[in-house]
Amino acid sequence: MTQDIILTLIGLFLVTALTNILATLKSILLAKNIMNPVYFLVFIDAIIFATVLGKVTNSEGFHFAIAYALGKTLGVYIGGKIEERLALGILEVDVFLNNKGKMIEIAEKLRKEGYTVNNFLARGNNGGRRYKVEVVISRKEFKVLENIMHQSGVINPTLKIKNLNKVKGKITSTRIKAV
Repeated sequence: MTQDIILTLIGLFLVTALTNILATLKSILLAKNIMNPVYFLVFIDAIIFATVLGKVTNSEGFHFAIAYALGKTLGVYIGGKIEERLALGILEVDVFLNNKGKMIEIAEKLRKEGYTVNNFLARGNNGGRRYKVEVVISRKEFKVLENIMHQSGVINPTLKIKNLNKVKGKITSTRIKAV
């Protein structure tokens, strides 16, 4: 293999990884209904894809296809890591507890940090008493909720976590830095 081919393969690998990162971000933004950046990402992705496709199909040897496939794989991995860091979205979290005191303690700590919280008595599987704390938070702040539960001595509670597409009104956010 010549130095030219090796550099072309490395370039193909990196460009394919970049396009897959863009495609992953595009999918995330579409799922969250954040449309404005999607148009730009699609345009850039289409230009790069057309160029790369021409290079791969006009090349001799399977090493171009391998570089393309490895680039796609790396792109998905990096795109997933970026998504974890961005943590876009809003969650509704229901915390189910057997201890009324713990329910009140968690609800009060969340309120003190500025969250809007509902807490109430619920009935469990066999009609037994359970206590529920309900809070709407940004996905970035889920760790804050986990820390508050941990500080209250609540380990591995039953959680119902729902992704919300839309919330009308105010979503309060904490002053605590999410870890």
